[in-house]
Amino acid sequence: MISKQIQIAVNKGEMLPLMEEFYTIQGEGFHTGTAAYFIRIGGCDVGCHWCDVKESWNADLHPPTETDLIVTNAEKFADTVVITGGEPLTWDMTLLTQKLKAKNLKVHIETSGAYEVSGTWDWFCLSPKKNKLPVQTAYDIADELKVIIYNKHDFQFAEEQAAKVNSKAILFLQPEWSKKEEMTPQIVDYVMKNPKWRVSLQTHKYLNIP
Repeated sequence: MISKQIQIAVNKGEMLPLMEEFYTIQGEGFHTGTAAYFIRIGGCDVGCHWCDVKESWNADLHPPTETDLIVTNAEKFADTVVITGGEPLTWDMTLLTQKLKAKNLKVHIETSGAYEVSGTWDWFCLSPKKNKLPVQTAYDIADELKVIIYNKHDFQFAEEQAAKVNSKAILFLQPEWSKKEEMTPQIVDYVMKNPKWRVSLQTHKYLNIP
């Protein structure tokens, strides 16, 4: 159990349950191949059965860390920071993004959009999940819509999400890693027939980097 004082700081975004932070190459979506510092925040109740970071779900496993320390670590490495999870919008991202942007860092997020949007973002990657659909604000501001394809029924879900997202959002279909041999050819075929979409791959896994 954390103290009441720490819980108040977490609720305000002054501290956040930090799972891990690392400097690497963005492996997915629009910014694939670019250097970025990743900040993975613990806590998620969306519950995707194929999630590859299930250890992020329980926020209690990840120590509340001062936002100032997170920012100090990030600014040493890259001019682009990606906030991911878990589900980062479980928490108030206002203070973290303010402090990162005060250091002239570009701030991106990868989110299911299941919770109200907080924070100020230079790039908003929306990856909706069937278990808990995005709030309207997430559809409205998304720069990128990335739908994970686990089976053929997910193509219909992808189209439903594309119909809700703003017209400027760039659309990606990405095979779920354990089904990549089966689903990648189907995604390629689908994108060729529906060229409003692009293919996203988890290239960091092919490259064997974080």
